[in-house]
Amino acid sequence: MTAIFQALPGLDVPVGSISSSFDKMWDDAAADGDASPADMKATQLNFVLHYGFNTTPEDAQEQFQIMLRFAQRYPCRVVVLCPQPLGDGGTEMRAKIYGECFLGKSKGDTRCVEFVALSYPESARPFLENEVSICLSADLPLYYWAHRFSKASRLADYQYLLTRAKRVLLDSAIAPPGAFTYPWPKPEIVRDLVHARLLHVRQGIGQFLASYAPAVLVGGLRGVTVAHRPEFAAEGSVLLAWTRERLAPCGAAPAVNYATTPLPDGAPGSLELSFDYAGGARRFRWQGDFAHNCARFEADFGAGGTTLPTAVSLLPPENALSEAIFF
Repeated sequence: MTAIFQALPGLDVPVGSISSSFDKMWDDAAADGDASPADMKATQLNFVLHYGFNTTPEDAQEQFQIMLRFAQRYPCRVVVLCPQPLGDGGTEMRAKIYGECFLGKSKGDTRCVEFVALSYPESARPFLENEVSICLSADLPLYYWAHRFSKASRLADYQYLLTRAKRVLLDSAIAPPGAFTYPWPKPEIVRDLVHARLLHVRQGIGQFLASYAPAVLVGGLRGVTVAHRPEFAAEGSVLLAWTRERLAPCGAAPAVNYATTPLPDGAPGSLELSFDYAGGARRFRWQGDFAHNCARFEADFGAGGTTLPTAVSLLPPENALSEAIFF
């Protein structure tokens, strides 16, 4: 049994008795006067959280709690896949079940979530898709989150999940090299959680720049640079790609230089976006500090300088899941 499987909460049950074990668990909860699915709002979706070999037990517990918070807003059946490390000697698939209900302002607002954790060795891989399909609600959409996989090609082995899912979620901050350029069966459904976490950043910068005419933004533009702290390198790359994508329809010249660079030692903030213009008379800079949830705009597009402090933050992980899934 894998260490990450052992670290997860839940009751060990036979793989062939998952459904009946849930029935008993909820019957026992109802008998004790606790909330149960009889009171719940309808389940809205299926979710598969798939741990890669780079996941630690502590990391697995953290992602489990993120899914639990997500489920408070979107009641769902969650299947957690825990592959056994190669060579650990495991020969059988193991299962755990976990359920929890969340009480809202009224009894009618009760929401329940069900987790099935499956630990499986490589030898059981051919039977995994069948077991997962049994655990899911057949008439609900499926969303697939692949967490800390060591190789994109290893993730590509799970064609059932990649082709059936409505969204495939990856995190470019921890994804293997080439994950977002890999020839996935449906590349259009792949979403980056880093892009989702930057929602407030993208909204704030977009709203500020939208007050200027496109020709003003791109006229004489020579370069766009995103500087970042080491821990926000992925956010820096995603912010730069988003800026380039947004400036292109404004008429930005193909010769504009786009680059990321580390913030100098001792420089404040977490991320910094700046535009470089020919002649040096115009300027734009946005600085964001996620540690203090604040940001600052400095701009001069020829009609006088503007300085604007504002609030900014990365989306909480459970909200980033929602953003990546539904938008």
